[in-house]
Amino acid sequence: MKTKRGVARWIWMSAFLLLSWVNGNTQTVIKGVITDAVNKSPLQYVSVVFKGGRGTVTDSLGRYTLTSSGNISVIQITYVGYKTVTRNIIVGKEQEINESLEVDPKAINSVVVSTNKRAPYRNKGNPAVELIRRVIDNKPLNRPENYDYVQYEQYEKLQVSLSSVPEKLVNNKFLRKYQFLFENRDTVKLKGKALLPVYLEEKLSQNYYRKKPEKNKVIVTGEKRVNYGEYIDNDGVSSYLNRLIMDIDIYDNNIPLFTYQFLSPIADLAPTFYMFYIRDTITDESGHKLIKMYFTPRNTNDLLFRGNMYITLDGNYAVQKLDMFLSRNVNLNFVRELHVDLDFEKNPDGRYHLSKSNVMAEAAVTKGSSGGFFGERTVSYKNFIINKALPDSAYEGTPTVKIKESDKLPDSFWEKSRHDTLSAVESKVYSNIDSLEKMPSFRRTMAFATFLFAGYTSFGPFELGPAAAFYGFNPVEGFKLRLGGRTTPKLSKRIYFETYGAYGFKDEKWKYFLSTTYSLNNKSIYSFPLKYIRASYQHDTKIPGQELQFVQEDNFFLSFKRGLNDKWIYNDIFKLEYVHELPSRFSYTLGFRNWRHKPAGSIIYNKLDNGVLVNIPEINTSEFSVQLRWAPKEQFYQGKVYRIPIINKYPIFTLGFTAGVKGLMNSQYNYKNVNLRIEKRVFLSQLGYSDVVLEGGYTFGSAPYPLLSIHRANQTYAYQLNSYNLMNFQEFVSDHFASVAIDHHFNGLIFNRIPLLRKLKLRELLSLKMIYGGIRDENNPAKNPDLIKFPTLSGQPTTFGLNKQPYVEGSVGVGNIFKIFRVDLVRRFNYKDNPNISTWGVRARFKFDF
Repeated sequence: MKTKRGVARWIWMSAFLLLSWVNGNTQTVIKGVITDAVNKSPLQYVSVVFKGGRGTVTDSLGRYTLTSSGNISVIQITYVGYKTVTRNIIVGKEQEINESLEVDPKAINSVVVSTNKRAPYRNKGNPAVELIRRVIDNKPLNRPENYDYVQYEQYEKLQVSLSSVPEKLVNNKFLRKYQFLFENRDTVKLKGKALLPVYLEEKLSQNYYRKKPEKNKVIVTGEKRVNYGEYIDNDGVSSYLNRLIMDIDIYDNNIPLFTYQFLSPIADLAPTFYMFYIRDTITDESGHKLIKMYFTPRNTNDLLFRGNMYITLDGNYAVQKLDMFLSRNVNLNFVRELHVDLDFEKNPDGRYHLSKSNVMAEAAVTKGSSGGFFGERTVSYKNFIINKALPDSAYEGTPTVKIKESDKLPDSFWEKSRHDTLSAVESKVYSNIDSLEKMPSFRRTMAFATFLFAGYTSFGPFELGPAAAFYGFNPVEGFKLRLGGRTTPKLSKRIYFETYGAYGFKDEKWKYFLSTTYSLNNKSIYSFPLKYIRASYQHDTKIPGQELQFVQEDNFFLSFKRGLNDKWIYNDIFKLEYVHELPSRFSYTLGFRNWRHKPAGSIIYNKLDNGVLVNIPEINTSEFSVQLRWAPKEQFYQGKVYRIPIINKYPIFTLGFTAGVKGLMNSQYNYKNVNLRIEKRVFLSQLGYSDVVLEGGYTFGSAPYPLLSIHRANQTYAYQLNSYNLMNFQEFVSDHFASVAIDHHFNGLIFNRIPLLRKLKLRELLSLKMIYGGIRDENNPAKNPDLIKFPTLSGQPTTFGLNKQPYVEGSVGVGNIFKIFRVDLVRRFNYKDNPNISTWGVRARFKFDF
């Protein structure tokens, strides 16, 4: 009998312990959104706690997540100025509790007597500043790079929507075919606005980091995004959007957003530019004490944030949570709102890592516009493992590897692998855009837009354009009409043709161009990575020393020039080239060129022959060339003709070598030329950024001046970044040179502090261009009578070699005029005695930027 009672007691005790263990290990998860009961707007920093236990606060969208393994069955929601709410919950289950808080009349009717005078803010003796300095001092210890090894899974989601599309547009009879798009609108995410999604992309990757030797490895396991078809560079759009809203590392001194650098609130210099205030001490879900720190810019026009961060008091002084946004006065175009939410999780060693970041931005042409664009980028991290060594082979190869067909995975993969499910609206974006792209009316609209902005229009497998080059004029050719076009991949993915014909009504001569390109990788020759062979022949005019960016030489708007524009040549160029780009952004070009050019305008080729001045009808050269280019992590948008760079912090190196071969195809000269160019954008935090270009070249052997380095000049009224804006065409020639160009943007550093100017959001610019070079005696026609003489005008030379002093010009400018224009006052500092030059000039440039 005693044995039976003992067994029963043991069974009951075991059952009791088992139930206690289950209750102690089953988590209660509460999620929800807290809003204002009247206007339904989300409330940020609302305190949501287990009654008598731990808690959390809501983010900028009013969202919260509360987790506990205890037996507390009541949560309490409190917010200053609102009534406190308590709600019963079910222990051990995941549930959603949304609450609308009502204003507390007692809080509204309370009277606070205060003075309008505020004590001056000081860093010295300020406990908030002392705390933030400890956070800054501990940054190296709280970064993932502090560990020897780190690995984690990363999920990214980027979406763009149209906000508040007018109902008149939605109900327009011409848009009835597109009602399936307008019906898919999100009215929940952004208070008071309906969002119409137009872009969505997702990426899943496995990331590995090794400290010594340092190496980052990213394996992309899945990619998915909408596709707008052939009229848009989908890769370029993705690169541009991800450049606008990049990954945020709060421990970096600068945070890149919208092509600018924002100073982090925990940057080394943060106490100089921010003000800090300790607001509260709270307890997180794990029972750890946190300091709630509010920060705000000293100057609200600067590229700075304001918001709240939560700092651990465990000796690590790590950021546990951060919510921040931009001031409305910040000197940033088009962006009306920008919110950043960062959440961190605790590692086994007690430190914290970023678990989720969310960046939301709304932009419009004007801040008062009813509609605009809304963008959101969410990045989450899972399976964070520290100090687990992997074989060296895991880190070898290129930094980023894409699994084969990672962009063609089925929906089942994404349903299983996403860190969070798509909303009902988001889940329809892919199918909606796919249907849109197939609609003939949409394709016609895109074709018209392409002609309007890029200058090309399609006729089946042939594109006519560019439109801006159809008409032009100059002193040599007079009025010039031109018509041309090229084939597209619709004709062939292997073979491409391009041609144009032009006629000058003054010189009464035809010009023409024809090229044939064979793609070696069965991809379009206008998409990365390029790999092709091209043969071309061109008979046309050119200005010596003119280099253009993103426009054709026959562009109508470049027909207007200052000063004497009478130095021209007629070119006959036969060219063969092999171009190969690698995924690492290293590329090389092998080429051959036979170039025959005849003088035109005021240029005359003549030289002394036995003391007699004889005319040289043309120059004929044949040359082989090699160009090596390395642009690490380069990004760009591929247009119809040019690649538009998305500039980042990485340098670009270009090395070229050319060798002229005498006797080949009647070539007249032997010479060699080496040229090196380095360009980089240098970010200087709150001081702005500088675009720096270093270039040098050397010509070996003896050659006439048209084959030497004719320095890039500009006689248009547009400010050109890569040319000397007060130098005349073919004014300076060198066989050896070194140059530097610095174009600095202060981003409103000075104007932001001037009351009458800061509302205009103007930006200061300062530029300096300098070139030092010269001509050796063997290439100087004054010393070597066998060479072609420099051209003259009324007996005075108009082309010179640089002597012992460099050519220098500088400019001061004002940018962001009407948000799109830059105007510079340019000054030429020396060589003022040269004929027909300008020492001062005003130049303008169109630039779209945030």
